[in-house]
Amino acid sequence: MPTSRFSPKTALERLMLPLDVPTVAEAEALVKQTEGAVGVYKIGMELQFAGGLEFARELAESGHKIFLDVKLHDIDNTITKAVRNVAKMGMTFMTVHAYPKTMRAALKGLMEEGNPDLCILGVTVLTSMDEADLVAAGYTGPIADVVEVRARDAKRAGMGGIVCAPTEAENMRKILGDELVIVTPGIRPAGIAAGDQRRVMTPADAITAGSDYLVIGRPISKAEDPKAAANAVVAEIAAAL
Repeated sequence: MPTSRFSPKTALERLMLPLDVPTVAEAEALVKQTEGAVGVYKIGMELQFAGGLEFARELAESGHKIFLDVKLHDIDNTITKAVRNVAKMGMTFMTVHAYPKTMRAALKGLMEEGNPDLCILGVTVLTSMDEADLVAAGYTGPIADVVEVRARDAKRAGMGGIVCAPTEAENMRKILGDELVIVTPGIRPAGIAAGDQRRVMTPADAITAGSDYLVIGRPISKAEDPKAAANAVVAEIAAAL
């Protein structure tokens, strides 16, 4: 089975650090603190609405791999046009919600822009959700079934990868093979509180389960020495490979 062109080649490349801070100045400081110890910087909604989009472009231009976590979900035409613009920004990854029409509209925008280097990820079920949350949102569940349906459709659509909880990575690897990358938030080193995450796993366990990229935020960004914390995670990833 073919390996995805988006697959990481080193342990360092597998670590994604969210720049979940309220200002660009704080994001710049976190990048300086962790430069050389992180494979990908993730820019989410908090920073996007505080000048983060231009900052993302600047980081990409300086040689950093950037994950623009926009989680798009809208009418087809809007998604297609939005992805066309993201494809011009030099990003390495971006997200859309893993709904059938949304994923296909996103891929249409990517093809129209002619940028094969942007990996579009389908977000299956947010890792902050548990079974009760899914039922409250109107799904009959269980979560594992919803994730599987969305992952299979992402594969059929030709997506670059999916985002799922690490607890689902092993089953997703069986379904997706090596054709799509698996990105997993909800990673917590041993002894670190889960916070607002519900379906969590340690870095080593997530890699063993089949995750390609690990999104790890507060255990690194809130550490006394963020670079040392990032290096420790990369070492744990390397040992698990």
